[in-house]
Amino acid sequence: MEEDTGEEPGLDSRPAPTDFHFYHMDLYDPDNRLLLLPEESPGMRREVIQAEDDHELGDEIIDGNVPRMGIEEYPPYGVKEGDPAWEQQDWRLGEEVAEAGDLGFGGWGSRGQCQDLREAYQYSHGRASEEYECYVIPEEEDEEEAADVFCVTCKTPVRAAEDLVVHKEHEVTPLNQALESAKDEIHKNMYKLEKQIIDMENFASHLEEVFITVEENFGRQEQNFESHYNEILETLAQKYEEKIQALGQKKKEKLESLYGQLVSCGENLDTCRELMETIEEMCHEEKTEFIKDAVAMADRLGKFLKTKTDVEISTQPDFEEQTMDFSDVEELMGSINSVPAPSAPVINPQAPNSATGSSVRVCWSLYSDDTVESYQLSYRLVQDGLPEKGQAESTVTVKETYCSVKNLTPNSQYEFWVTAQNRAGSSPASERAVYVTAPSPPIVKVKEIRSCEEAALICWESGSLNPVDSYTVELTQGETPEASGVTESIVGIPTCEALVRLQPRQSYTIYVRALNVGGLSMRSEPATVHTTGSYFHLNKDTCHPCLTISEDGFTLTRSERKASTREVPASSNIRFTRCAAVLGNLIPIRGRHYWEVEVGESLDYMVGVALEEVPRHEDLGANRLSWCMRHTYTSLRHKYEFLHNRTTPDLRITVPPKTVGILLDYENPRLSFFNADIAQHLYSFSCELRQFVHPCFSLEKPGCLKIRNGIPIPRHVTFY
Repeated sequence: MEEDTGEEPGLDSRPAPTDFHFYHMDLYDPDNRLLLLPEESPGMRREVIQAEDDHELGDEIIDGNVPRMGIEEYPPYGVKEGDPAWEQQDWRLGEEVAEAGDLGFGGWGSRGQCQDLREAYQYSHGRASEEYECYVIPEEEDEEEAADVFCVTCKTPVRAAEDLVVHKEHEVTPLNQALESAKDEIHKNMYKLEKQIIDMENFASHLEEVFITVEENFGRQEQNFESHYNEILETLAQKYEEKIQALGQKKKEKLESLYGQLVSCGENLDTCRELMETIEEMCHEEKTEFIKDAVAMADRLGKFLKTKTDVEISTQPDFEEQTMDFSDVEELMGSINSVPAPSAPVINPQAPNSATGSSVRVCWSLYSDDTVESYQLSYRLVQDGLPEKGQAESTVTVKETYCSVKNLTPNSQYEFWVTAQNRAGSSPASERAVYVTAPSPPIVKVKEIRSCEEAALICWESGSLNPVDSYTVELTQGETPEASGVTESIVGIPTCEALVRLQPRQSYTIYVRALNVGGLSMRSEPATVHTTGSYFHLNKDTCHPCLTISEDGFTLTRSERKASTREVPASSNIRFTRCAAVLGNLIPIRGRHYWEVEVGESLDYMVGVALEEVPRHEDLGANRLSWCMRHTYTSLRHKYEFLHNRTTPDLRITVPPKTVGILLDYENPRLSFFNADIAQHLYSFSCELRQFVHPCFSLEKPGCLKIRNGIPIPRHVTFY
């Protein structure tokens, strides 16, 4: 709500009680609504004034006056002021209400004072939205009057004692528990929905790639058809021009030959006419001259008649059938259905997150617009960039420009190459590309996990022969892998351990994934981490040979058997050689750590902490690198020492502890010991802990120590 800090005439800027709250009355169904006001009498009129655009608070008017507002306890309706029932009411008010009474708000029974209180509250807290009817109800309700429960049968909250009667035979559960169950169900559905969305997106991506591949293939086919069609048209046009020119040349030759014959025939015809005319003229001449001319004419006529006249037409008018050679056109038409072999494809480099532990997605493309019917993808395993000897090649035939190759080895390199094929043949092979599968799941070192109330150190092994780029830690609240909490991820971890901040007093399920250029590995086996206290295990590598550590890593035992000299190498820098001791795993988490050790009254033991560099050939507490509590038992008494650098304070413990509590405080460098059975403080070291330390344990005689981890810090310990 918006606060109105300005002053209005006639209103006092008096503070309203802070233990009053406004609630939206439509939060629950009308039948289940918490009744804070008495029922209206027939003579009463109820009117809700709707606020304007400035979100003015709606007032409830009853007979022109504002009704009494509900407080922590109010008199039953119908009881008048002055009645015994009125006097017996416990009017418990908060400090703010009492102050309001001192300012003139005392005597909550009068309408005017109640009106003043409502106006003061409205003035100090702003004006509510027009969609709300505002009633003042107490912050703390009587558990018998109103219970925060949820009716599972009716699927509705129940907040009033009257409603509990209605839902008496129904299944009810606490409201907080119902809310958590609803949240868990929502998280489960969200997880399923996210998984379904990812599957649908992958399928849609696959369909899109197929669509693009089909479109590219048909586009290239269309271009090939158009190219062949244009080539055929050019060939036909060229043949048309050649044939037209040949026909014109033959026509010209025929006409010239016929014209020559026509000219020769005309010349012969003129000669014949001339001879005829000459002969006719000779017939009219005298005999003597006729005879002379006849002899000459006979010679001339004989020569003419001896001349052979060609009366055969050398060129016939008929059109000679021309044979068209369309063999090249037929060859072009046939080439439409016979395309050339494709060129070599180009294989693409590996895309990030394109692989799993057993599969990899390979993609390639073409330089030219070749027509391709299928692709042949070949691959084989390689080691250190070279093909493995004796490794057989595998081949997969696909029609798209990508392929998901399965059944591969995790975190391994494979060499891929591809060829394109159509009916004309195969293309040359592409260049070879190396793809990497995702790593194998890491292996969580359960016994090396250390934790406290606010953090945990998770350790694991790579699980892969080849190096990986980074690791991802996933954690879910809950002790089982099926826990329905929200999963959080910590990414980009370069090493095989991670310090994770957690919520106190919770249980977490931890998974680890490895990441390389191929993608994320599968989840590791789950590990459970509790933040109810500090957790650590005993380190077997530091254990003296005469000691035995149980399988769970929390029990230390010394037997009667003595260790031989062969079992205790003198030059060992990790294993204890002189003192029968063992170190717990390092506690590299700042803060306070508490654990307990179950000991016997007659057991000789040492418990405490030590730095990593503590000498393995010396006793614990004999140097500046360890702080220990030592107990030795004789027939006369129990002797307790608190050793550091061979010194111990002079003190005596009267009640021998059966369980020793140890508090390690990194922030206020201190190591404290307690008798956990009677909550008694025994002794505290004020030590400079510039490095992280190990818990340490020693058994000087046969016996057994049991370490209790994951214990919340007791209240009596928090004072130290």
